[in-house]
Amino acid sequence: MNPTIPERQHVKANPAEKIILGIDPGTNVMGYGVIKVSGKKVDMLAMGVIDLRKVGDVYLKLGRIHDRILSIIETFLPDEVAIEAPFFGKNVQSMLKLGRAQGVAIAAAIQHDIPICEYAPLKVKMAITGNGNAAKEQVAGMMQRLLKISDKSMLPYMDATDALAVAYCHYMQGGKVALQEKSNRSWASFAKAHSRSKDAKSPTPTAPNEKLKQLLKKH
Repeated sequence: MNPTIPERQHVKANPAEKIILGIDPGTNVMGYGVIKVSGKKVDMLAMGVIDLRKVGDVYLKLGRIHDRILSIIETFLPDEVAIEAPFFGKNVQSMLKLGRAQGVAIAAAIQHDIPICEYAPLKVKMAITGNGNAAKEQVAGMMQRLLKISDKSMLPYMDATDALAVAYCHYMQGGKVALQEKSNRSWASFAKAHSRSKDAKSPTPTAPNEKLKQLLKKH
């Protein structure tokens, strides 16, 4: 799992703090990062990966993801969860597996009634580096500088820094999780939000021109 987790009490000492859990979904390696926001000050509380490469059964992998995300939530008590949306590539099977992994992580957050916000990979990279096509190394370097992470605390898995980037991107949005359509506290609201999103992308039928209506009436 290779986590970097400083010591922290289970109960937050300062109620004004906001804890954000960032998740970078993956079927073999899933990254997570936890940050604490106090006003304009942001600190890393933890980052790590859930290593599933030695788990052969796909359903056992999903179970491990669910259990580990639940454990992280119960340890750090995040106020909000930010998760990276699956990248829509050409490999349908890979997209399906990634979507399942993301769904299980979302289920763990919903189980604790935590608001969830989804971010596209391009948006995260743009927010952190200013370049939507930035490499993972660039994202990792920026997160190390922004959160003042020591070299010895950096992990060989950039899935962890990607997860921190998702959490930091959410912080940069102003923490308006309660106002965003993609922030959900139940499966029903999550599905409804995605349904609205799809409907919004569909072209709206244009009403017939009034003059055309009159011509049609005459004939």
